Amino acid sequence: MSTVLITGANRGLGLEFARQYKASGWEVIAACRDPVGADALGALGVEELALDVGEPAAIGAFGARLAGRALDLFICNAGVYGGKEGQQVLGQVDVAAWEHTFRINAIAPLKLTEALLPSLKAAKGARAVYVSSLMASMAENTSGGEYIYRSSKAALNAVIKSLSIDLAPLGITVAALHPGWVRTDMGGPNGMIDAPESITGLRRVIEALTPADSGRFLAYNGQEIPW
Repeated sequence: MSTVLITGANRGLGLEFARQYKASGWEVIAACRDPVGADALGALGVEELALDVGEPAAIGAFGARLAGRALDLFICNAGVYGGKEGQQVLGQVDVAAWEHTFRINAIAPLKLTEALLPSLKAAKGARAVYVSSLMASMAENTSGGEYIYRSSKAALNAVIKSLSIDLAPLGITVAALHPGWVRTDMGGPNGMIDAPESITGLRRVIEALTPADSGRFLAYNGQEIPW
């Protein structure tokens, strides 16, 4: 049985990832800050582990907890949009919110990958995928604004690209994924698609990944996203 680890699994895209992989017969390790309060996740019958990706010490301890277990797939989904309403507008960008968002969206994914590396190496042909966003794309930025979120996801993409090179000799395939504009707590009610459609597409993209695809930036429908 293949094993997948999903972060930010208590709601939205992470919860749907957990639901679909569980239904497909995978062993699912679902990580979130408060598993006790994650009723919808608990109802799935997956393995739940506590993880606050904003705490560096917690990340190291989390990796140690999984020592000796092989991970076929790591889905780095935990993330935040950053700040309160108005704090990403030119002239009002909140520095504390920016720093916090960078810690969650760009630094934590790298430190988590470092912590999980023994488990990824233990699986043959493991994959590590990271939920990014079209808003990280320089080429697609035609509307400006959203400084905190855009820059944090662009930083994540830089991390992913370097990981794709550094992990290639270990046989680990790495990719950045755009889930689409999804109707979730983060995406809001005006999103263009629902979580099941997004995750169904992303799972199809993940399944098709080969080592030759490492370092690509792909949308849920398989479309290549320009950096």
